[in-house]
Amino acid sequence: GLGLFSEPPLPKPPAQTPSPAFPHPDAPHLSVDGARLYHEAIGPADGPALLMLHGGLGSMTDLNPIAERLAGRWRLIGIDLRGHGRSTLGNTPLTYARHEADVRAVLDALGITRCAMFGFSDGGVVAYRLAASMPERATHLATLGAQWRLNEDDPAIDMLRGMTPDLWRDIDAEAVADDQRLNPEPDVDRLVATAVACWTDLGSSGYPFDAVRRITAPTLIARGDRDELFSLDEAVALRNALPNAGLLNIPWADHDAHRSAPDVLIAALAPFLACTQP
Repeated sequence: GLGLFSEPPLPKPPAQTPSPAFPHPDAPHLSVDGARLYHEAIGPADGPALLMLHGGLGSMTDLNPIAERLAGRWRLIGIDLRGHGRSTLGNTPLTYARHEADVRAVLDALGITRCAMFGFSDGGVVAYRLAASMPERATHLATLGAQWRLNEDDPAIDMLRGMTPDLWRDIDAEAVADDQRLNPEPDVDRLVATAVACWTDLGSSGYPFDAVRRITAPTLIARGDRDELFSLDEAVALRNALPNAGLLNIPWADHDAHRSAPDVLIAALAPFLACTQP
């Protein structure tokens, strides 16, 4: 029709890769119980605070595919969990309770009394614990691929117990190289061993289990449909345990859905975080 007589479309400018939300320079550390915790606060100083917690054996830069799309509105708080990225491990056992205490200390040091929270995998477990233990401080809670409980008969437990330093080197040589380059006290063998102990801790210092029922913040539970570590059944059970929760199951995505399907994740996450009454 009329399109035959219209001007040809202008060529699109080449796509520009956005600068990483967390540039990860060697900057602020906070000393907490024998470890030095690296953290960054970026974005508008007067924007609402959004705590972003990465997964096991990673660092805050793993979240850049989605963080870079949130940085314009939110004051993003990134923390390298104890022993990860630029944070040292210290000498205390690595548990989710330990991570929770560390994150609390960073938030307190930054003067952040209320914030939204996003956590991937291990970071999500920590976010569950934080939102359950200090519900008055969590405005929104979003997690991706994050277990809220782990039972002996869970199919994921054998995979978690089976992780070794050599296997991790085979799975993600780039992450191992980053650890060697970034960490002030790099020790991949010790980090993996302590991480496995954390993942398979079925006691009170581990997963929150029924404590999640104390979460009052609106909650978005997300997972990739091919995630072998956080099953759909467990996600549905968590959705049913929380009074104000929604479930996002991302088709054909794996555990790292923030990398393999960032467009789908951000399409749900951004409006959820911006909504005062989801």
